[in-house]
Amino acid sequence: MNRPLRHIAVFCGFLVLALLLRTNWLQLVESEELSAHEKNRRVKIEQFSTPRGNIVVDGSPITGSKSDPGMEFQYKRTYKDGPLYAPVTGYASQAQGMSLLEKTYDSVLSGQDDRFAFQQFTGMLTAEKRRGGDVITTIDSKAQKAGYKGLKDLDARGAVVALDPKTGKVLALVSTPSYDPSEFSGNTFKEGDRYLSLVDKKGKKGKPMANRPLRETYPPGSTFKILTAVAALEHGVVDDIDAPSEAESPYQLPLSTNRIGSEAGDAVCGKASLKTAMQYSCNNVFLDAAAKLGPDKMRETAEKFGFNKDVYSEEFGDMLATKSLYPKGLDKPGTALTGMGQGSLTSTPMQMAMVTAAIANDGKLMQPYIVDELRGPDLSTLEKNEPRQMSQAISEGTVQKVQDMMEYTAKEGSAQRALIDGVTVGGKTGTAQRGVDVKDQVPYGWFVSYGKNDAGDSVAVAVFIDPTEMDISRSDISGGRLGAPIARSVMEAVLQK
Repeated sequence: MNRPLRHIAVFCGFLVLALLLRTNWLQLVESEELSAHEKNRRVKIEQFSTPRGNIVVDGSPITGSKSDPGMEFQYKRTYKDGPLYAPVTGYASQAQGMSLLEKTYDSVLSGQDDRFAFQQFTGMLTAEKRRGGDVITTIDSKAQKAGYKGLKDLDARGAVVALDPKTGKVLALVSTPSYDPSEFSGNTFKEGDRYLSLVDKKGKKGKPMANRPLRETYPPGSTFKILTAVAALEHGVVDDIDAPSEAESPYQLPLSTNRIGSEAGDAVCGKASLKTAMQYSCNNVFLDAAAKLGPDKMRETAEKFGFNKDVYSEEFGDMLATKSLYPKGLDKPGTALTGMGQGSLTSTPMQMAMVTAAIANDGKLMQPYIVDELRGPDLSTLEKNEPRQMSQAISEGTVQKVQDMMEYTAKEGSAQRALIDGVTVGGKTGTAQRGVDVKDQVPYGWFVSYGKNDAGDSVAVAVFIDPTEMDISRSDISGGRLGAPIARSVMEAVLQK
């Protein structure tokens, strides 16, 4: 063989060797990553080749699977009361992917979880089709419907979160306006693109795809005064909740010429006690308390209730909530403003429900969870969630005083619309300005409350309302006229069964 041919033969040999090495590398090293890649169409075909397991509320499935004969994807996801439960289920779309519980527990729902290996093996021997497992949620259907109806009747953008204070179970997770996941769960990309363009642009107002309970943050307004009261009592700024304060009304911010009044009036709020300030939501008392406490003590208290932390641990995957923030480095006026829930402070509705639940649970903050159990196709339990305490947020003596103030506010103050016969109710209204340059706009509305019955059952609720597209006055927001009735109906759904 002459020299040029020998070089060509050696070069071709190297090419064949490289090809063999690359093939083995793909098959042995990268096979798992490639098989799970989101753009691998075979993965989606396999995902939807059999009926998915169900997401279950109160023992009944709120999802299903519909056969789609002749299509590449053999089964299409269906939803019962889709808009009602969309913030819980998310969507499983063959064109647009997955979100929330559908995404987090896809391996269980699609039957591809490693824990199903034995069933898959026996299925190969018996030619039985793969079956998916079920996700059993903690959602209370009556509480969910009560929160959704309340916001829908107002035609409002908003959110409702209800928690079991003793366990952390999420009893309601509502967001409006909402969307129907069934509308874009089908087999073509055009179907999904058409619906998503409709709900995110002009066809539907209010961003229905937004998950307001978990993913959107807002200034918490006067509902944060609960935490300011906790901080003042825990750090000795206030000892007696009935003693007059030194806070003048209107209150002049530290290092500033700005003076902030209260809607209840200067005569009521001037030098008011902490209890009276909670009753009438007097800004001056809480501004003064935060200024005296300083940023470090205020932030420390907020963090004990979950601010600046992940609400869910990483195991909850796509249900992870946006962090609520009490920022560092605040100056004196900025710190004072956080005392009334304004300034640089941001919170999700979930976070304010957690604050209220901790107060109702004698200061114990429980980690929220929305999945009670994972079940296999044979109904065996794969995984069972148990209550977990995040922190002892406040001392027993302080929590009793805060409960006293919140219950007095419900009986004699701005939270009276949340009262329920035969139920101990504590509540707090809240309004939140949208920012420095938008004072003329109607503020956000908040309402938080807890209820306890004689049987020992309890529930904590946070209601958030964004009245951007509502024809409404400021007084309707600040007086709890919108949020309190919704909170009451949710508490009744849980406690009066």
